[in-house]
Amino acid sequence: MQITERTALELGRMIKKKEISVREAVDASYQRIAALDGELNSYVTLDQEAAYARADQVQAGIEDGSITGPLAGVPAAVKDNICTEGLLTTCSSKILYNFVPTYSAEAVLNMEKAGAVILGKTNMDEFAMGSTTETSAFGPTKNPWNTGHVPGGSSGGSCVAVAAGEAPYALGSDTGGSIRQPGSFCGVVGLKPTYGTVSRYGLIAYGSSLDQIGPIAKDVSDCAAILEMIASHDKKDSTSVARTDCDFTSALVDDVKGLRVGIPSDYLGEGLDDEVRQAVLDTADVLRQKGAIVEEFDLSLVEYAIPAYYVIASAEASSNLSRFDGVKYGYRAAEYEGLHNMYKKSRSEGFGEEVKRRIMLGSFVLSSGYYDAYYLKALRTKALIKQSFDRAFEKYDIILAPASPTTAPELGKSLSDPLKMYLGDIYTISVNLAGLPGISVPCRLDSKGLPIGVQMIGDCFNEKAILRAAYAFEQARGRFLVPEIAKKNNANGCVCQRNADKCSGKETSFAANGTENIQKTAADKEGE
Repeated sequence: MQITERTALELGRMIKKKEISVREAVDASYQRIAALDGELNSYVTLDQEAAYARADQVQAGIEDGSITGPLAGVPAAVKDNICTEGLLTTCSSKILYNFVPTYSAEAVLNMEKAGAVILGKTNMDEFAMGSTTETSAFGPTKNPWNTGHVPGGSSGGSCVAVAAGEAPYALGSDTGGSIRQPGSFCGVVGLKPTYGTVSRYGLIAYGSSLDQIGPIAKDVSDCAAILEMIASHDKKDSTSVARTDCDFTSALVDDVKGLRVGIPSDYLGEGLDDEVRQAVLDTADVLRQKGAIVEEFDLSLVEYAIPAYYVIASAEASSNLSRFDGVKYGYRAAEYEGLHNMYKKSRSEGFGEEVKRRIMLGSFVLSSGYYDAYYLKALRTKALIKQSFDRAFEKYDIILAPASPTTAPELGKSLSDPLKMYLGDIYTISVNLAGLPGISVPCRLDSKGLPIGVQMIGDCFNEKAILRAAYAFEQARGRFLVPEIAKKNNANGCVCQRNADKCSGKETSFAANGTENIQKTAADKEGE
């Protein structure tokens, strides 16, 4: 298996055992980026000189025992709205085309303390406003499973980097599903933690009451380890929570006996693709066969989530983005007459169409005469949605749901109909409105060869429940293929890395045959 196909924890173990060096791990990622990123466009900024210098520094720390974490020396990518000291951070927007932060986000500092090497900054929807990574000022990112399709968004660049082997893991941000939805589209695991678990200090704000940084990786174990690394209480973030239960890797047990799983019947109705619906039901069957108690229930208020989310998020965006005016940093119009004209021209030329749309919507709902009619109603609806989830978690440990109504749409089709793009977030935005943790796990490939992900939602501060369920499902499914191997083997319906080179009808896959599990043979276990 190539270095770039390894999980982050596998690489960490190999580095500790001196099977490879940190520099070799970094070099493998950069070679992969050089080979693929001209087409995929998952990165907007690379800093190879600094990365190699950092690799040598971390290698010395590992050898002298000062850096000991399980991910020490493992390279990583960071979404372009998370500040990195001395490294361009643009939010994939023209208005911040030259912004180099003088400080790093708390999550990045935690990564560096644990021995991470940052490869570069990943492409995203401009200011995280979009669901396809097509609104970026630096061009769209393409799905590595089929480059004619979108990778999802707004953390599309981070998800593509991991899926294509350009980074062992990455950080993304999730405001309304921006980690989980592209994770589903790209066949990787994306985890949105409980609001307040990871510091938002250094995350350039879109919707402050909704934004949360989270990990993107090849499997559930990596996500748990990364979350342990970046979770911390931070006095610089007033919404940061001091948690005492951050040993997330302790939840990685293949045992869901007695786990209560609820499936919202509201999520399985009109608008959901048949293949996605079947993937959710088959995942439920796998958990049921492993001892979980699974049943459908009525969550209610689902139809109100999208309008409430877009009113609140746009209102907060209009306020947060008012600071980008061409005065202190970023883009400034070349020609203008007076201060106010400079504001107008700089913002008009610097922001893209989708960002302008949301700023205008946010300014409208906050304006005199409309504040009560829209914004306050949206806040009340948000509270009702949280209450609905509270009632559900009195009965269930986790909620199983789709991550998106469909698999990845074709490039160019979503932007022509913004409302349709907004409706694509229907299964993810409620999690942000309620401040809950959620994880997207790849399940199978659809008839077009595109990944389908399922979403598992937990109660506040109960990431361990969803990690436990996701890990158990992953053990039944087997290791998910990287895109190029999947394309070679998809004729046999194989999504399992195990025996992929000789995959045949003998080793039946979960992807092609519903709920039939892929079990490890004794030879497989010895080989690992």
